[in-house]
Amino acid sequence: MAKYHVLYNPLAGNGACTEKVRELSSILSGDELEYCDMTKISDYGEFFASIPAEDKVLVAGGDGTLNRFVNDTLGLEYGRDIYYFAAGSGNDFLHDLELSEKENKVVVINKYITNLPVVTVNGKKYKFINGIGYGIDGYCCEVGDAMRAAGKTNINYTTIAIKGLLGKYKRVNASVTVDGVTKEYKKVWLVPTMNGRFYGGGMMPTPDQDRLDGEGYVTTMTMFGQNKLKTLIVFPSIFKGKHVEHTEMVEIRRGHKVKVSFDTPTALQIDGETILGVTEYEVDSGAEARSLNSFAERAEA
Repeated sequence: MAKYHVLYNPLAGNGACTEKVRELSSILSGDELEYCDMTKISDYGEFFASIPAEDKVLVAGGDGTLNRFVNDTLGLEYGRDIYYFAAGSGNDFLHDLELSEKENKVVVINKYITNLPVVTVNGKKYKFINGIGYGIDGYCCEVGDAMRAAGKTNINYTTIAIKGLLGKYKRVNASVTVDGVTKEYKKVWLVPTMNGRFYGGGMMPTPDQDRLDGEGYVTTMTMFGQNKLKTLIVFPSIFKGKHVEHTEMVEIRRGHKVKVSFDTPTALQIDGETILGVTEYEVDSGAEARSLNSFAERAEA
């Protein structure tokens, strides 16, 4: 019998995570489970030091929960396998592992949460799991957060996106630099940079992106266009990754260093966590950035 320390995020899954994690009692039948609200952990160094080496650690929540765990444990040696159970609302990381909610099971994720790329926003650095959303995707997270704060639980990001496409989201002009090559775009809808394939609850902006790419590439997708009706027709194809076939309004670029600047402050999301009023972000997925165990290392370099 193994003992699992289940670190769950009660805010995940629109507040349903606390109930969802109880499914683990049958999935891990015969094992001992100790539940811990991870929002109350202030020092992961102390947490890992306090548990026996043979005990297992399981993170339960959504993509934002994984992001929080990765950044809060930066620089720590886990010294054990880290397990994951998806209990969020979007679960894009789960989809990228080619698992569905019905197939949801406990998986070891060490290889997916180490050597991650770094994004810098408003002078602060973050490791990220899935991707950075900038444009109407950030807008959707902003609106979704406001709805959640108002007590709504049935939040449909696709519906929010469609309303945004119809006029509520104001397009911007963007400058996108990938590995030193800058391109200017007008009437921009989206400029995500992805470590995985999925974000936003099933959208696939970069269908060929591989989070375990041996060379550490990330992929930036720019969707732009003057014609709102055509964009509205093409946009749903992003859920199948077919939007990339419309090269007149979608451009895909791979690289290690990305800088995206908007001419108007816009909401941005990192693995589903929203940051408001952002004018630019920078991503570094080079070997040096991925190997950082502490952001202080880069500051001192």
